[in-house]
Amino acid sequence: MTTPTVLLVHGAFADAGSWTGVVSHLQSHGIPVIAPPNPLRGLAADAAYIASVAAQIEGPVVLVGHSYGGALITVAGTTENVVGLVYVAAYVLEEGESLGELQGRFPASPLVSSLKEWTYPVPGGASAVEVTIAEDAFPAIFAADVPAETTKALAAAQRPLAAAAFEERAAAAAWRTKPSWALVAAADQAINPEVERFGAKRAGATIVEVEGASHAVAVSRPEEVAQLIREAVRATS
Repeated sequence: MTTPTVLLVHGAFADAGSWTGVVSHLQSHGIPVIAPPNPLRGLAADAAYIASVAAQIEGPVVLVGHSYGGALITVAGTTENVVGLVYVAAYVLEEGESLGELQGRFPASPLVSSLKEWTYPVPGGASAVEVTIAEDAFPAIFAADVPAETTKALAAAQRPLAAAAFEERAAAAAWRTKPSWALVAAADQAINPEVERFGAKRAGATIVEVEGASHAVAVSRPEEVAQLIREAVRATS
């Protein structure tokens, strides 16, 4: 029996350090884990990067995506050695669907009015737009159930997402051929929990709902997140 390697994909406004508690729990159960940096430059490019990391891992892989990372594992999950998908407070796209389209079916979350625009240079001398969460809004929107000191550090270290990522369409939906699991953060203020529920149900995922959990559920409730991942690992071993 081969234990799959768990590949953790963080979302926007975070980094791989947001998985620290989850990594510790999985490692304590002897599960191999990798938490690479997510470039956050666009759906197609980011999914291609995650797919390339997965393809270079020997043996089976369970992909875990938080938030925007869920959109990435939906596409990258078509990689041959990926055996399961776990969505954590995440977007679960259909093939041909964009983040903007999926979100547009439901009332907007408070996140939408709290984004701060920045620009960054792109090849050819032009510039593109990227977004972060306004620091004063970050605690309530992203991490309401995380201690204030930790939240201040998370807000300062957040990584921006290219605005164009909201309009790119998913090139594939790996959940059509691979088993999936989903954790819904019931008190999420960054993604409307209804968006999480809808995508997870559409994918036929095994769903766990965590009452009172913020968008930063992997930080605030690492044991519960790790438990669902372990369930996916057991089922695909």
